[in-house]
Amino acid sequence: MINLPAFSMRAGALIAASLFFAPVAWGQTANPSTAASPASASPQSAERAKIDRALKEDGNWYFSWGYSRQQYAPTNIHVSQPSLGNDFTVNQVAGSDFPSSIPDTLSSLVRLDLTNPQENVRVGRFMNPEKTFAIEFSLDHSKYNIDLNQTARVSGTINNQPYNADMVLNAQNFNYTLHNGLNHIMLNAVWLQHLYGPEQQPGDLQLISRAGAGILLPHAENTILGNTNEVGPKNENVCCSSSKDWWQVNGWTAGVEVGLRYRVYKTIYVELTQKFAYGALKGVPVYKGTADHNLWMSEQVFSAGFLF
Repeated sequence: MINLPAFSMRAGALIAASLFFAPVAWGQTANPSTAASPASASPQSAERAKIDRALKEDGNWYFSWGYSRQQYAPTNIHVSQPSLGNDFTVNQVAGSDFPSSIPDTLSSLVRLDLTNPQENVRVGRFMNPEKTFAIEFSLDHSKYNIDLNQTARVSGTINNQPYNADMVLNAQNFNYTLHNGLNHIMLNAVWLQHLYGPEQQPGDLQLISRAGAGILLPHAENTILGNTNEVGPKNENVCCSSSKDWWQVNGWTAGVEVGLRYRVYKTIYVELTQKFAYGALKGVPVYKGTADHNLWMSEQVFSAGFLF
């Protein structure tokens, strides 16, 4: 159970904000001068014509790259290793992200290495002429590491014997990380609402909100009761087909995001957002077994993008 009331209140407020502005932004209509008259077209054909025109306009796509920080609520991590006689839960484990230094972030950007620091990619396409609604693909390359040397209650079975006691989680008995990383891959609906300045021009300030869902594609590194999980080198068995792949589909995620987008130049913008996401991780590889747990994530994202 999450014991962060302030976290929950902020999440509720931001979800409400995004849902409030969504219909406002989506409900905007095209310039009356461009709308079809009742005599010339039916409402359905007029709407199709509006969408077709929007998809053919310039500047209908956008791309952004950003940097982020994450915070995680405590979670219960369940470990199952049948051949070792282990089936136990480590309760209310605290975890943190792993931010890189600024030089490391800039170096990875130059090398197009999107798996080093905590990076965020957004690619979207506007679906209406007003450019207030878009469909978007997003990748949040976040990282998750349990905080070492904390004390947690462990309950269940270890070595085929009942176990219910406190354990100090150290590098030898329980070091669990999704360090390369905890990848949220999502399809989002995106709404934009004009707040201030000239619309669609430099100086345009907009409220942006997102809601979406997708998959979790983590790379697991862990040592459980002295046994380290090995999945092989990064350049072999890269993704998604076996238990020895570097990245594996290990669950699903859903989240909402709200913030501000500011147009610096006609085709360049910066964006600052707050995101809340929930992830259900299933079958994460550990030595001769798997781990399951759920995560609530709070994330702050600063990004720069361009329209094309």
